[in-house]
Amino acid sequence: MRWLSLAVALVGVGVLGRAAMFGQEKTTGKALKVGDKAPVFESIDDTGKPWKSTDYVGKKIVVLYFYPADFTGGCTAQACGYRDEIEKSASKDVEIVGISGDSVSTHKLFKSYHKLNFTLLADEKGQIAKLFGVPVNKGGESPIIDADGKKGKAPRGVTIARWTVVIDKAGTIAAIDSVGKAGEDPKRVAAIIKKLETK
Repeated sequence: MRWLSLAVALVGVGVLGRAAMFGQEKTTGKALKVGDKAPVFESIDDTGKPWKSTDYVGKKIVVLYFYPADFTGGCTAQACGYRDEIEKSASKDVEIVGISGDSVSTHKLFKSYHKLNFTLLADEKGQIAKLFGVPVNKGGESPIIDADGKKGKAPRGVTIARWTVVIDKAGTIAAIDSVGKAGEDPKRVAAIIKKLETK
């Protein structure tokens, strides 16, 4: 796998502490840290089919990136960055999964419009985010672009903060952190994955 080499930045502040710092709702989930076992969860993917973490965790490196909303500027830059990093890589041992409070139908439009090559999961109640201690706030509306290119809006169950979790092949959390610049997250994660693959 040809990933760029960067230093790995890991969390130095607790998840819930950062949630309070940014004025977001505290989650009811446990503040997870590097070295913890990844929680088991299930959801519905962008095709409407069930997605189980147990089918991937412990078998591949799994990247869960939580983000606020489909079709918004930062979230689009982040998603397209992951799409492009996957296309540059020859590895089959990494599973990228985007998670937001958007519905399956909104995810389907977002994935199709931007030709995303990875799974999007609907977390409309924020249950997955809370399992990982990721801050969750109230929902709203997400912009959409339908199959005919027409713009509109769709309801979003919750708004999840932008956090990224990397789970190693042993099923433990290798990195968990809030994201600064959304567009830089894929390259940052690529460096973390490269370190894990060379261990």
